Amino acid sequence: MCYGIEPTSEVPLGLNETQQIGNKEFIGLMAVLMSITAFSIDAMLPAMSLVAEQLHVKDVNDVQMIVTALFAGLAFGLLLFGPYSDSFGRKKSIYLGLGIFLLGSLTSFLSTNLSVMLLGRFCQGFGAASCRVGTISMIRDKFSGREMGRIVSLIMIFFILVPVIAPSAGQVILSLSGWRAIFAFMGLLGGGGLCWIYFRQPETLVPEKRLKFSLPTIFSGVAETLKNPHALGYTAASGLIMGAFIGYLSTAQQLFQIKYELGNMFSLYFGILASSIGLASFTNAKLVIKWGMERLCIIALATMSSLGLVFSLFVFTTNGNPPLFSLVGYLLMTFFGSGILFGNLGSLAIQRLGHIAGVANSVISSVQTFISVLIGGIIGHLYSGSVVPLVLGFCLCSLTATAIVIATARIPQREDPVHF
Repeated sequence: MCYGIEPTSEVPLGLNETQQIGNKEFIGLMAVLMSITAFSIDAMLPAMSLVAEQLHVKDVNDVQMIVTALFAGLAFGLLLFGPYSDSFGRKKSIYLGLGIFLLGSLTSFLSTNLSVMLLGRFCQGFGAASCRVGTISMIRDKFSGREMGRIVSLIMIFFILVPVIAPSAGQVILSLSGWRAIFAFMGLLGGGGLCWIYFRQPETLVPEKRLKFSLPTIFSGVAETLKNPHALGYTAASGLIMGAFIGYLSTAQQLFQIKYELGNMFSLYFGILASSIGLASFTNAKLVIKWGMERLCIIALATMSSLGLVFSLFVFTTNGNPPLFSLVGYLLMTFFGSGILFGNLGSLAIQRLGHIAGVANSVISSVQTFISVLIGGIIGHLYSGSVVPLVLGFCLCSLTATAIVIATARIPQREDPVHF
């Protein structure tokens, strides 16, 4: 088996060895499906100023909604596709979602004002939610515990290549064909993922494990998830970190292209920073089996909190205008910590809810996304040419998440308890 990972007993009994695709292809497919959302965000970043100009956006900060609208759609879509995937299978859920995603891509492609653009972006996020729910649920169907954490980390290595190359790809498409062609390319990516899963990936949720699609069944799964203190704790922590990251995504173009006058070099800097998350995911895949997910999360959060406090003090001494090299250095280290957290916190949240993986993942992802959209929106709204909102956002979110994770890790009956 690729990467030395053997499927656990979670592999559905209905799939024999000849029906299952190899781990290498499975990881590749999951990475592609998960990357659809990331590409839809990052490829648009170089074009946001031009979009704002051509769609006659009056307030420069309103263009940030092109990012946040997608996340808002994602949050609402997660509420549907989790229960749907538990009842009708992971693949049918992804088919429906990608169809909505393609419709959203077309709407944004044809938009002539910001309102229509935001409607299309909302639909893109709503549809892409099926990929987020479906991929995590498929992984949970096949793997559990630390093996699941390792698989997620391996997928993140490939997934993170998207933020590295997406802005450059968007810049190339923008220079050749204009910003509307970026949405056409998003449609091609969604269609390619749809064909790959249709022809190559067997359904991982066997019929006897499917739940009835009814309100009582859904409410029961939601209630069980919300009553699980580990799920709530790790979800809240994940939402805080993701919120600070959305704040970065919302302001990155204004920050680097305009404030620091990087111009077309923005894509290069954005890719370098994103690569730090990929390196962290690779490192996490090597360490998670030995150290465990909780311990790695606590180390990462403690480091991010310390860095945040020190750099915040430095930022204030520069009146919110630190040298570019210092900001990039800080973000590289912070994003490395974020890369450790992204896969582990999600795996920890759903670890004890494998029997209702779809509904649980839906609730967990929805709560996390609502938290992150709120925090990211606040950070973006506060941007006024200074890095203070972004740096303080990362610092405060890291400190709060550290306290939450430590408290959650102390709750008894964990699979991998952490001792202090």
